[in-house]
Formats: sequence, structure tokens, C-alpha cells
Amino acid sequence: MKIRDFGVEIWMNRYENHCEWNLAETCVESLTVRELLEMAGKTETIFSELLPLKLTYGAIEGSERLRGLIAGLYRKQQIDNVVVTHGAIGANALVYETLVEPGDRVISVLPTYQQHYSIPESYGADTQILKLTEKTGFLPDLEELKRLAIPGTKLIAINNPNNPTGSLMDRAYLEKIVEIARACGAWILCDEVYRGTDQDGDGMTASIADLYEKGISTGSMSKTYSLAGLRLGWIVAPADLIRAVSIHRDYNTISVGMLDDHFAAIALENREKILRRSHRITRTNLAILSDWVEGEALISWVKPQSGTTALLKYELPVASENFCIRLLERTGVMLTPGSAMDMEGYLRIGYANGEGILREGLKRISQFLKEEQSAVL
Repeated sequence: MKIRDFGVEIWMNRYENHCEWNLAETCVESLTVRELLEMAGKTETIFSELLPLKLTYGAIEGSERLRGLIAGLYRKQQIDNVVVTHGAIGANALVYETLVEPGDRVISVLPTYQQHYSIPESYGADTQILKLTEKTGFLPDLEELKRLAIPGTKLIAINNPNNPTGSLMDRAYLEKIVEIARACGAWILCDEVYRGTDQDGDGMTASIADLYEKGISTGSMSKTYSLAGLRLGWIVAPADLIRAVSIHRDYNTISVGMLDDHFAAIALENREKILRRSHRITRTNLAILSDWVEGEALISWVKPQSGTTALLKYELPVASENFCIRLLERTGVMLTPGSAMDMEGYLRIGYANGEGILREGLKRISQFLKEEQSAVL
């Protein structure tokens, strides 16, 4: 089986450990172990929990403690609807491995995480791309989706909140997508790794798993919960599909690490504290970024409603990869080129790192833009 190079991951692997100011980061600023334990009130007791643990495989599908906590993030889900995975990247891959066969029609939005179209393409699926544009605020065009969703469509892949645009489908919009999927019999896979980062209210939009009998939600501890180092994610779906996924999962996972499971459970038991922190960071920093965009004549955007990233359109005669390499070499600031997401002419910026990193990075980008504009004139 051949598959395309994973553009974003190759870019991140190449440069993220060699930059001074990382504005390509997509996670809310990562927690330290100390910070997590302080939130949980466990700094003095954690060793009494960990030292007795025998480092076996542990619960194959994830501990009941953790799966129950994950189910609690949804309105209608039980433990039997949850399986724990190696990150959301593992969750998404398992869904495609379980459902998609050669010739199946799969519809994926673009831009999105590349898994959602490159994996089905590699399986020989009839993969159709639904392009998101500024015209609809980077939301799926429902009429175009209806046209693509022919009878027998196997799966519609969406990403809500969207990476990289930060667009957000509310419950009413998701229900319209459900109507389209139900009419053609398709599953909906919604990558919800940024769920919980909405700019308004409690930050938590509706999940597709709660809205549709063939809805599949994938999530993780990485983005909203600031614990990418755990490498822990999940699938929430109808129990029959979870059982089917588990057959494939036995061949490549067995179980996640017991310590990862344990710390993820601690985090979700204290999720309100983590979410308050995440909202403070994302809402403060998006306001900073918004002010910066308004002051930059060469930059335009559709302002994100959620997530940790934004897609910036720039007005310079240079390819996005060259732009980002020159920016990194001259200023130490790292962005992600649109070309890595099949969106040439754009840049992805992550704004949920430390406020000081964001402010300094934006200052340096402004100087770079002035220099580039002067060179063109």
C-alpha cells in the first residue's frame, strides 16, 4: 500500500525542534506533570498511587475509570461506546481501517488533518474533496455536500472545530450534515480533537456521536487538555462499531500505557480546571492575534470561532514553504506553510502557546513582512 507523504507532520518533524518562537504549535500550552498534579491536589500522594502499579498491559480497551470519564464528555454515551487509542491519530486510522474498502465513496473536507483524505485514498476509496472556502466562513457547503453524497456513500469525514481554520459548526449546522448523511446511509467521522476550545460559553460544542446513530467522534488529551505527551486518544461510537474497531485494534495496539491511562484519568477528573486554563489562554491569545491581523495590510483571515489555530492569507509573491523557511531562518519564528495542508497561498498559525511567545513571534513576523514588501517594491 502506498500513501502520500504527510505534509504537516514532515514539516513539524523537520523544524519544530530548531525554532526559537514556535507559532506552529497546535496544542494549548502543554502542562507539566507538576501543574497537573497541583490541579488535582495529588503532589503529595501520587507516588502512593503509582508505586503499587504492576506495569502489565492493563485493561485492553482502556480502564473502566478512564472510559467512564470519556463517556462523561458526551450526552448520550456509555462505557461500551468508548475505546481508548494511541492518540486521535490512532483513533482516526482505526476507523478508516475498519470501515473503508476499495471503491467506497469517502467525502472529506479540505483543509483538514491529512489523514482524512490520504488514508482512504491509499485504500483505493473513491475519495471526494469538499473544499472549504472563505465564502462560507470555511464551513462545508451543504449543497455541494448533497451533490457528492450519492446513495451508498460509506463515510463523510469532517473536523469540528476545524484545523487549521478554527471554523465551528454548531449543533444546528451539524444536524443538517446528519440529514445529508442519513439520506445516503453514510457514517460521519468527526475529528473533535479541538472540542472544548470554543471562544464563547462553556467552550463545548455538540458532538456528532450524540446527534447521529452512525456518528463517530474521535478525540484526545493533546489539544484542549494540554497533554500531548500522554499520546492518548479515543473513539466514541455505536457499540457495534466499537467491537468491529477492536478487532483491528488488537493487531496494532493491544493497550495504551498504564501510566498514560492513569494520568489521563486524573486530568479528566479535573477537566473543569484544565478547561478554565485552556479558555483563558485561547481567548486571551486570539484577541491578541486579532488585533495584530487588523494592523497588517498583507494579512487577511476568517477569524476563528474555536480551536487553537488560524489560517492566514498573505499578499506576497512567494510560495508558502519558501515564506516559512525564510521567516524561520531570519527571525526564528516557525509557522506552517499552507502547502503542507494542500492550501497554497496560506499560512497556519498556532496561537495557544504562551502569551509572551505569541507577542514576540507576531512582532518578528511584522518586521519580516515589511522587509519582504520592500524587496518586492
